[in-house]
Amino acid sequence: TALTSVLPIEDPTPPATFTSFEPLSVSEVKKIVMSSPTKSCALDPVPTWLLKELCEPLAPVITKIVNLSLQTGYLPASMKKALVMPLLKKLILDKEIFKNYRPVSNLAFVSKVIEKASLKQMSSHMTTHALTVSLHTPP
Repeated sequence: TALTSVLPIEDPTPPATFTSFEPLSVSEVKKIVMSSPTKSCALDPVPTWLLKELCEPLAPVITKIVNLSLQTGYLPASMKKALVMPLLKKLILDKEIFKNYRPVSNLAFVSKVIEKASLKQMSSHMTTHALTVSLHTPP
């Protein structure tokens, strides 16, 4: 009929939506902690090397922090703070010109663990549903 040629046909499959994070197990958090670089930040209450050394007894507490953050969508203000340092883009560039630097943010270690946990789940969701991110910005 004339009506069907004018109206678009809807795709019967709704787009996949990411509705919530799944809680992580203690072993998953241990894996994230142990596979992370042993870099520390001045904002860390405990050096990363020591946290890794004590990972077994601390993992349940870190897991609780990670899961609460992912479930509530809340990240404490202390975990949002970063030390921002200027880093020269290339060693051959003039150190006196500010545009030759890029900012590097150093976060507390547990913030990085939360970031990696959320990235892992979102990446998995996107791969499973063949989703891509468009970096195109409108003019």
